[in-house]
Amino acid sequence: MSWVSKTLNSTLGRKVLMALTGLFLILFLVVHLAGNLQLLIPDGGEAFNKYAATMANNPFIKVVSIGNFAFILIHVIYSIILSRHNKKSRPVGYSITKASSNSTWASRNMGILGTFLLIFILVHLKGFYYEVKFGSIPMTTYEGVEFKDVFAIVSAAYSNVLYVAFYVLSMGFLAFHLSHGFASAFQTLGLNHVKYSPLIRKVGLVFSILIPALFALIPLVMFFQN
Repeated sequence: MSWVSKTLNSTLGRKVLMALTGLFLILFLVVHLAGNLQLLIPDGGEAFNKYAATMANNPFIKVVSIGNFAFILIHVIYSIILSRHNKKSRPVGYSITKASSNSTWASRNMGILGTFLLIFILVHLKGFYYEVKFGSIPMTTYEGVEFKDVFAIVSAAYSNVLYVAFYVLSMGFLAFHLSHGFASAFQTLGLNHVKYSPLIRKVGLVFSILIPALFALIPLVMFFQN
């Protein structure tokens, strides 16, 4: 067995891979949010549709998208492996008496949070990514150039109160997931220090509240505007 296989099959190696993929997905959230905020520009969807066209046709973005899907899959698989390993190796008594006093609710329930978020991702991909790629999308024209009217698809989805409620609830789960995962990733990679760790935790807390809140704001605003 090569050193790569040994590393990836060790508990530490799995945690490092979880941390790296987690940090990549955190960066993706920022980029994805920047694009989605264009939905709130009062131009009838022109800025967002042009952004969507750029994302769909740029070769670099296509490669990054494939990598993003791969990292999500790796993150999910290794989270399941680590959760099962931790459950087997942790005595029940210790779990009840110690874990609750020395860890946060989010850290003890990352499996539940992650499972719910996976369901959200699958629903989200089916409703938007799949429809844009393979569905029947209306077209619109700007300055004589045709674009897929992705804004119309998003607007229709966000007019559904059940979907909006599901989206906002999912962002709440994402906030809890990030509140533990952000600082935990830096700690796993050995980037913790007495001087800097408190700052990392504070930045992580702000990030875990701000990013999901802004994501949740978009469907709420569009719902009340419809």
